[in-house]
Amino acid sequence: MTENQPTASDRKKDPFSNPLVLGRSSQEFLDAAEAPIDVADFPGTFYAEVGGREVFAQLTKNFYSSVAEDADFRRMYPEKELHAAQVRLQLFLEQYWGGPTTFSEHRGHPRLRMRHANYPVNSHYRDVWLGHMNKAIDQLELPMLQADTLRDYFERAAHSLLNTPDGHQSLL
Repeated sequence: MTENQPTASDRKKDPFSNPLVLGRSSQEFLDAAEAPIDVADFPGTFYAEVGGREVFAQLTKNFYSSVAEDADFRRMYPEKELHAAQVRLQLFLEQYWGGPTTFSEHRGHPRLRMRHANYPVNSHYRDVWLGHMNKAIDQLELPMLQADTLRDYFERAAHSLLNTPDGHQSLL
């Protein structure tokens, strides 16, 4: 094991990253989302093709700005500030699309379904989430093929997170 790899003893509860951070602190995780990245280090990836960190940072900023304006849906996010959630999504997406592995280095395996298990995701909330994400994608003004690639992924991911039947009393 190398010096920089976190071990089980490095795990700690940290409310800023909700709930698990491996190794480095939450502030380092947040700072990592703003560090300059050279897309040339990620040749042949969708991450590099769309423009790298700058595009994924803007996508998540657009998304969470839209969520913040939706009082009903905003209640799905327990944190007072959405910035930490924005950074988590940004770094997850960067890694998913072939960019830096910062997300896993700090938070471990993405475990998307497990991380969303405590939130009631029915078809209504899935569709609201997708509406906010599609609005965020539109604001990027990407070429159609790139925008459609993102939409396809988000559509599939959102469907995979359904965990509450329609008509079930919301926990919100």
